[in-house]
Amino acid sequence: MELRHLATFTAVAEEGSFTRAAGRLHVVQSAVSAGVRALERELGATLFDRTTHRVQLSEAGRALLPEARRTLAAAAAARDAVDQLRGGLRGTVRLGMMLSQRAVSVPRLVSALRAEHPGIEVAFSFGGSTVHAEEIRRGRLDLAFVGLPAGAAPGIALAPLSSEEMRLVVSAEHPLAGRDAVALEELAAERFADGPPEWGTRIANDRAFALAGVRRDVIYEVADLAGVAEFVRYGLAVAILPPTGIDARDGVKLVPIRAPAPEFTISLAAPADRELGAPARALMEIALR
Repeated sequence: MELRHLATFTAVAEEGSFTRAAGRLHVVQSAVSAGVRALERELGATLFDRTTHRVQLSEAGRALLPEARRTLAAAAAARDAVDQLRGGLRGTVRLGMMLSQRAVSVPRLVSALRAEHPGIEVAFSFGGSTVHAEEIRRGRLDLAFVGLPAGAAPGIALAPLSSEEMRLVVSAEHPLAGRDAVALEELAAERFADGPPEWGTRIANDRAFALAGVRRDVIYEVADLAGVAEFVRYGLAVAILPPTGIDARDGVKLVPIRAPAPEFTISLAAPADRELGAPARALMEIALR
């Protein structure tokens, strides 16, 4: 049984598509199809149920997938062991990044990684937290910084790195600007600016308002925390944001929220059902120090 056939099978299983698997593996689609057929002949079983609209794992495919992942991880570990003997770890870590991330310094993290393991490179992918979680599940990312609460991403292990209570952000002229604190119930009539639904800050806010039984109107969806603050600054909306991402000198006021206030936690996400390669483990160890 060839490792490349197991890698091809795993890519198709995680992508749910022969075409996307070919793109991930940087080969033509016919090579992916041929690899899967060769593995099916060797095993004497159909691994995928194929229709014109979708590709799904068969019962045999579902049984094979965790074993294929373990086999590929073991092969990668063997390569890593040899690399270390030959002068250090080598490889690339595919790392998901949030667009606005100030509480955790990624350049400092990468600098520490390069100092200890100069043969490891980091490839960044930017996007929302739920998108990154799905990319990890599909095997497209090794690790990702996410702003997700515990239990929000099945199949994903979350290692918390930082956490902070969010604040109401209003313009300097807003009636709530001088308050010592506000309750979520007082904000039902306000117009909100917030990130897209897949963003960690938006998820934290939506959960907090749902638990409080308060409906709110998000009028402006902005994929940048600084952009959200600009809508607040000019009196177009209010927002609830992590305080580390906001500069109060920019014509806005930060007002504490009475408990239970939304809490924003940045975690390093990893797959829960497969082993990380040595380069990704090295990055994770440095991040958790």
